[in-house]
Amino acid sequence: MNFTTDIFTQFDKKWALLTAGTKEKFNTMTISWGGLGTLWNKPVATVYVRTSRYTYNFVDENEYFTISFYPEQQKKVLGVLGSKSGRDMDKIHDSGLTAKELADSVTFEEAEVTLVCRKLFRQELDVNNIPKDIASALYEGDAPHVMFIGEVVDIIRA
Repeated sequence: MNFTTDIFTQFDKKWALLTAGTKEKFNTMTISWGGLGTLWNKPVATVYVRTSRYTYNFVDENEYFTISFYPEQQKKVLGVLGSKSGRDMDKIHDSGLTAKELADSVTFEEAEVTLVCRKLFRQELDVNNIPKDIASALYEGDAPHVMFIGEVVDIIRA
């Protein structure tokens, strides 16, 4: 497996879709927080999901999740997928993206790269351990994030 990218812009500037579930029942959301690295001698990806997000239960309840990256022309679609909830509408259908079933999860045909991740770890972020200026700006009155770390078990390229 080999994946070369500028990790500091991949999530923050390009964004990505975090997807979990099965082809019959899955959800996806746009993410701009995440990381790539090595933990426990394994290639890993780290993502953060608020417990209030519809996608949270899909990631929490499934052993695998995917992180998929898209060409710049899909950024508007990613913006919609990050602002609408799958609880309220069929945002996948409305997005125009084509779901693609994998052995253990789901991605989309339009993705340039998909990281298939096997969940290794989850932990709710403790607001008391976050600097006060960040905690007050991002968590006052809002649900906390849960950190999920997944072993990257496959990299799928378009």
